[in-house]
Amino acid sequence: MIGTAALAVQVVGSNWPKPHYTLLVTGLCRFQIVQVLKEKPYPVAQVEQLDRLEEFPSALQTREELGELSEQFYKYAVQLVEMLDMSVPAVAKLRRLLDSLPREALPDILTSIIRTSNKEKLQILDAVSLEDRFKATIPLLVRQIEGLKLLQKTRKHKQDDEKRVIAIRPMRRITHVPGALEEEEEEEEDSDDVVLLERKVRTSSMPEPARRVCLKEVKRLKKMPQSMPEYALTRNYLELMVELPWNKSTTDRLDIRAARVLLDNDHYAMEKLKKRVLEYLAVRQLKNNLKGPILCFVGPPGVGKTSVGRSVAKTLGREFHRIALGGVCDQSDIRGHRRTYVGSMPGRIINGLKTVGVNNPVFLLDEVDKLGKSLQGDPAAALLEIIQVPGYTQEEKIEIAHRHLIPKQLDQHGLTPQQLQIPPATTLGIITRYTREAGVRSLDRKLGAICRAVAVKVAEGQHREAKLERADAAEAEGGREHAEDTEPQPLGDSGTAGLALPPEMPILIDLHALKDILGPPMYEMEVSERLSQPGVAIGLAWTPLGGEIMFVEASRMDGEGQLTLTGQLGDVMKESAHLAISWLRSNAKKYHLTNASGSFDLLDNTDIHLHFPAGAVTKDGPSAGVTIVTCLASLFSGRLVRSDVAMTGEITLRGLVLPVGGIKDKVLAAHRAGLKRVILPQRNEKDLEEIPGNVRRDLSFVTASCLDEVLNAAFDGGFSAKARPGLLNSKL
Repeated sequence: MIGTAALAVQVVGSNWPKPHYTLLVTGLCRFQIVQVLKEKPYPVAQVEQLDRLEEFPSALQTREELGELSEQFYKYAVQLVEMLDMSVPAVAKLRRLLDSLPREALPDILTSIIRTSNKEKLQILDAVSLEDRFKATIPLLVRQIEGLKLLQKTRKHKQDDEKRVIAIRPMRRITHVPGALEEEEEEEEDSDDVVLLERKVRTSSMPEPARRVCLKEVKRLKKMPQSMPEYALTRNYLELMVELPWNKSTTDRLDIRAARVLLDNDHYAMEKLKKRVLEYLAVRQLKNNLKGPILCFVGPPGVGKTSVGRSVAKTLGREFHRIALGGVCDQSDIRGHRRTYVGSMPGRIINGLKTVGVNNPVFLLDEVDKLGKSLQGDPAAALLEIIQVPGYTQEEKIEIAHRHLIPKQLDQHGLTPQQLQIPPATTLGIITRYTREAGVRSLDRKLGAICRAVAVKVAEGQHREAKLERADAAEAEGGREHAEDTEPQPLGDSGTAGLALPPEMPILIDLHALKDILGPPMYEMEVSERLSQPGVAIGLAWTPLGGEIMFVEASRMDGEGQLTLTGQLGDVMKESAHLAISWLRSNAKKYHLTNASGSFDLLDNTDIHLHFPAGAVTKDGPSAGVTIVTCLASLFSGRLVRSDVAMTGEITLRGLVLPVGGIKDKVLAAHRAGLKRVILPQRNEKDLEEIPGNVRRDLSFVTASCLDEVLNAAFDGGFSAKARPGLLNSKL
């Protein structure tokens, strides 16, 4: 076995866009392996040197010994070099080396430069004799020369710049050292991939302007070295353009009756939203080239905004793609990066088109409101229509649970209605005691917890039945094996008797079982206890999670007339508190309101502390104005506010009550809390039409245009004011 001894000079390479390295070595001599001494951890052998570069004879002596064979080789070598571009420094250097180097070194050098196979290179390496080496190398030179002639002939019609590229490509092989054949093969493979990519661009269905841009990029890619960062970016861009579904689309199935049935089956309640979606589909059926509008669903979590978008796609027969924008802080993530950046990527919408494979899917941009923190303005304001999705009533939640949530959870946990039954009374208990939300997401999770607990009992019951069968069989054979106790076990840790049912019977979940599975109730009705002393009132607030009841507490103590506000209040709510105290001070005599010292100036030697519980939650907005007035009126009059009344409304310094938003969510919150009377601004009376009928029947509504009417409705027996003395007719 013959090899080459070499000295490593330099290692050059990079890890981007993919790992590639070049080892530069200097050949010393040929050697032959005499004996292999060991193979691990690396091979060690005894070798015999076959030639030495420093012992080469002079050029004159070589010509005399080899004669015509050496001259013939030299002639072909010069012809090959002169066919290349002499303006390239490496080619000019090689031409000078032909005259300065000894002839013995030329076969080895030229064999490493020209295109040859590994087998042919090994044949030259095995040729120790100079004569054999010249004879084996001359045919390879002739073959390379003929190949260059044919290449120049076929590309003569190309442009001058392309001819220059053809001349440079062999020069890249000249600059390579022995062992760099793998890199040359990778270049050829990449070149073939670029040609294939160009063919895909030409045969794709993209519009002509896009095709022209892509072909221009392909032309740049051919001239670009692979080591440039832009090479990988340009290639990824072209591959994306080819993979986009330019002309693949789905056919719409615009059947309004079928859409109505599908929406009613998939979603309970939500009448306003379903009506608007049906109107949108009807207009699309009548006008095919409808450009808009973009529908924006606004509402608390868990009310079904995402599932409605999925139902719209299902109705139309289109593909559905959801893009979650929560936490996105870079607008380039949505619209795409500029290709001048390293690691640039297309935007989410373009990626969505590539994922679904059609050009007309239904896109759902979820959590749009989470974008407003880092971008200029509110993205939702740019949409053409905003459709409000309010929370559900308790009755609607019960209906949704028994129509959709419970069957889904039974199917996911491998249960059947014959094994588990949850009556409506238990569902109501989950809604009122274990969840406090506008949607049904937490309710769905609680039902899943119940199903998991029942699944354990069902699996244990099947195990006991199998052991009973084995025990009966053993007893029939005369064996008296001990069988485990087969009495049904209660579902829960506290041993609830109502759950001790045989495995083949339906397991009925009652309120006792609910406590065993879900633990003690998380929420209790505390309204009556919180209103057991003066200076407490109940307001109604709107949050992204739906409506909530909000307590306002006030106390007074001796001081210097300061007003203290606590509870993480915003500027608007602080202003409402100052408005309330100013109005009460100006009307103190009218309502017989005095401080601890009996003065009608409520801040005379008195400090007032106003607190909004749940201090970790930030609160702001004008709708707490009437609640603050009622709370302070209760404090200074010593009277209790009715424990079943809640209120909302904005106030002015003149005592007027102005309208506020979120009426439906606030009324539903009052209904969930078990309240009976709701005080609203008179100009919000029109919003009561959105309240479900059963909620309107359970509540009494008082509409007020001024604070006098609010106070009369908030206290039992009204809040009487001092009557004005009769006016006397002037005698002047």
